Amino acid sequence: MRAVIQRVSEATVTVEGEQTGTIQNGLLILLGVEEEDNQEDVEWLANKVSKLRIFSDDEGLMNRSIEDIDGEALVVSQFTLHAKYKKGTRPSFIKAAPPAQAEELYQAFCTTLQTCLGKPCQKGRFGAHMDVHLVNDGPVTIWIDTKNKE
Repeated sequence: MRAVIQRVSEATVTVEGEQTGTIQNGLLILLGVEEEDNQEDVEWLANKVSKLRIFSDDEGLMNRSIEDIDGEALVVSQFTLHAKYKKGTRPSFIKAAPPAQAEELYQAFCTTLQTCLGKPCQKGRFGAHMDVHLVNDGPVTIWIDTKNKE
């Protein structure tokens, strides 16, 4: 799994004019599922995201997690995070999981993150064309890949 995690002061997802998710002060998580991903990846990533200390403390240092600030999470599926671009100029998405597998693991991630945070996650709509609006706070953007745990 790959995730682009953005610390936001606000974020909203809209599908065909309908708002499907909105948050204030928290994390916008763009999530890409690879064909080799499984429940172990889901659990590792959800736990890592919930504990990631990227929110400022009283001294302005990044020492607080989304749990510590009682923040919100918005999770948006994004298969393009698995783009391969070595040959030519048109990206290949051959490593991205097939839609049924990707949706199952996307939903599992959202459920696991909800359990970690003790509150519901907001979501986009899997497989839909989405408009994502955000105010990146910082800016702070973190990229995580469960196959490359650096």
